[in-house]
Amino acid sequence: MRETTVLLAEQAPTLEQGLCRARRKGWEYVIVDVTLISCDRVAADCPFYSGKHKKHGMNVQVVAAPDGEPLWTSWSLLGSVHDTRAARVWKIAERIKAPGLLGLGDKGYVGLSEVVFCPFKGRGKPQWKKDVNSEHAQLRSPRERAFAQIKNWDVLRRLRCCPHRVGEITRAVLVLQLREAG
Repeated sequence: MRETTVLLAEQAPTLEQGLCRARRKGWEYVIVDVTLISCDRVAADCPFYSGKHKKHGMNVQVVAAPDGEPLWTSWSLLGSVHDTRAARVWKIAERIKAPGLLGLGDKGYVGLSEVVFCPFKGRGKPQWKKDVNSEHAQLRSPRERAFAQIKNWDVLRRLRCCPHRVGEITRAVLVLQLREAG
């Protein structure tokens, strides 16, 4: 099983390949987000614990198309790693900028880059900021479809193997999902 997972993960598209695919299809932007893949609690639980999700797991960055098709998944990082830090590790902003695309991120990506647009924070916003946030949320909503396509696989519902294999398994699932979609 492990050898098959490794072979599939090696066939997963790189971020550049995913972004080129987005550009070829005429999309102007991609959706950037992170998901936590739950795992059993491990002995060194602090690094794996996500305060945001209140559970143990590994973070996986996902770049999705505006129609909700997953284009790329990262290798995994510890659950305690913040969204912005994870995006910086994978140099997502710089890599999105290269083909001339824009990224839509959630509030966890504020301050990442001028090419990753985030909603306005805070209370008491003027109406125009509320309208922008509403439009932003509508454009980002297909990301849930991308996450559902990946997390729908039973193997990712709750991992009981070594947490460091999450990225490999997620990338293998992405390859299978893309082949299934055609």
